[in-house]
Amino acid sequence: MFNKKNILVTGGTGSFGYQFVDNIVKNYKPNKLIIFSRDEFKQHEMQAIFPLKKYKFLRYFIGDVRDKERLYSAFTDVDFVVHAAALKQVDVAEYNPTEVIKTNIMGTQNVVDACLYNNVEKIIALSTDKAANPISLYGATKLCSDKIIISGNNIAGKSRSRFAVVRYGNILKSRGSVVNVFNNLLKKGVKFFPVTDKRMTRYWLSIEEGVDFVIKSFDRMLGGEIFVPKIPSIRITDLCTAMAPKMPIKIVGLRPGEKIHEILCPGDSSRHTLSFKDHFIIKPELLFFGRTKDFAKNNLNESGKPVKLDFEYNSGNNPDFLTVDQIKKTIK
Repeated sequence: MFNKKNILVTGGTGSFGYQFVDNIVKNYKPNKLIIFSRDEFKQHEMQAIFPLKKYKFLRYFIGDVRDKERLYSAFTDVDFVVHAAALKQVDVAEYNPTEVIKTNIMGTQNVVDACLYNNVEKIIALSTDKAANPISLYGATKLCSDKIIISGNNIAGKSRSRFAVVRYGNILKSRGSVVNVFNNLLKKGVKFFPVTDKRMTRYWLSIEEGVDFVIKSFDRMLGGEIFVPKIPSIRITDLCTAMAPKMPIKIVGLRPGEKIHEILCPGDSSRHTLSFKDHFIIKPELLFFGRTKDFAKNNLNESGKPVKLDFEYNSGNNPDFLTVDQIKKTIK
């Protein structure tokens, strides 16, 4: 799909962006791969890993999704866009709501406008479990972002542009992930693991698996879907045991905007949710002009079936939980 095509990833120097670029350079031969981000130092570091002399199709663009003019220019002749740029620290968002709104909501609208203006073929935006039944400012902005992305299909009409969303939860070893937090605490020689609630569960997905799922979703998408992978869960107390079996646990209370369990498919969306072999999709509630109404069969001819009414997919009711030994194997 990506061979001889022009690809752009916003937030391209983040955890996802790095792994996405690594996947593309190893498996495809694009015409151009544009790494769009606002952090010049991270771009400098990335160029040391992916040098232009070796990867002549790479382009490093400094820019911010808040800057619509820069996006219009950067998206010229682009075929595929992955929108990964976001401000995502939950507690930081609670104290800086306006800045998060500017990036996560207005920035996403700018991305949609730039894609439509440049007739980009396919666009996938990254979402989060926190966008499902949000209780945090960050989650609310990502829900708005999801809605903006999906509505892009309505604005696109009969043009070639197609918009979709990929939603997943905790990414193993990404920046700010609980594994990295606990590893840093162990390096500092702490006497206990701070756990906000002993009932806490999280989904478990490696960054490589996340990137693979996004790439597969480009092949599958019709336009308007929210893609959700079927992935295992862990108990945070089991993670503590796996990382340091003798380390005591101290319950410290929930942080602002934090949930006990991650939700990916809310019960209120069950009437729009289809179950496929290795993923769910949440269908759009609006029917787009000139677009398909049947999402039960995707672009790869895979078939899905409606879930039961009020079905909710969350990390607490997930039938697939990793054991302590399984967790140990994945964090080595």
